[in-house]
Formats: sequence, C-alpha cells, structure tokens
Amino acid sequence: MTFVGFFCRRPVAFAARTSGESCTWTAVGAASTLAYAVLFWAAREVLPAAASNVIALAATAVANTAANRRLTFGIRGRERLLGDHAGGLLAFAAALVFTNGAIVAMGLFAPGASRVAEIAVLTAANAIATGVRFLVLRTVLFHMRAA
Repeated sequence: MTFVGFFCRRPVAFAARTSGESCTWTAVGAASTLAYAVLFWAAREVLPAAASNVIALAATAVANTAANRRLTFGIRGRERLLGDHAGGLLAFAAALVFTNGAIVAMGLFAPGASRVAEIAVLTAANAIATGVRFLVLRTVLFHMRAA
C-alpha cells in the first residue's frame, strides 16, 4: 500500500471522487511540504531566504505535479504531459509570488526571524498557493479532457 493509499480510498461517485481527490491532494501536498521544508532548511544554511525558496520550490514543483497528475487525478501516460507540467509551472509561479511576498514581509516586520519562523510563514504562504494550484490543475488542466 502506498503512502497516499494508506490515507485515501478512490471513491466512485462524483462528489465522493472530489472528496477523494482532495484527500489524495492533501497527502501529496503534505509530502511535498515536508520535502520543501527540508530543502529550504538545508539551502538556507548557505543562501539567502529568497534563493533558498526558489531552489526548494523548483525541486518540489515538478515532483508535486507528477504525483498529483498520477495519484490525485489518475492520469497516466504521455498524452498532454507537457501541457500538464506547463500548468504546474503556472502554479509554481503563483507559489513563488506568495512565498517571496512572505519573505519580503518577514524582512520588513521580523528581520531576525529564526529558521523555524521562516519555515512556518513560508508553509502558510504555500498553503494559500496550494489552494490556487488545486483550482488551476483540477479545473483548468485536468478536467479539460472531459469537455
């Protein structure tokens, strides 16, 4: 049984499917958030916050899109792979705006914040970006196939 399969079952009805997608999305997001935090923490030891953020987001964005494509939305194969990842890039850009905005705000209001505080604020900013990403990927990209 997979990490996601342990937490979520694949329901059949539309409302249940949407609930299952949300559950799987959350599990993939939790794993991505943990990977992001570890990468940010490691990069932050030698780089400024903004550079560490870009590295951590870029490293997790492609894997996150691929995991959600397969596990959340059940899409396999190469059909529309490039388009789906282009949508993931759009979601990455939104996350970059939110998280870099949070970094700027922290620099203004809490310039000496600890790494733990930085990660907490960036996690909150990523949570907002995750909502945007779910709407973009579910509504615009992955369900265009049904139309």
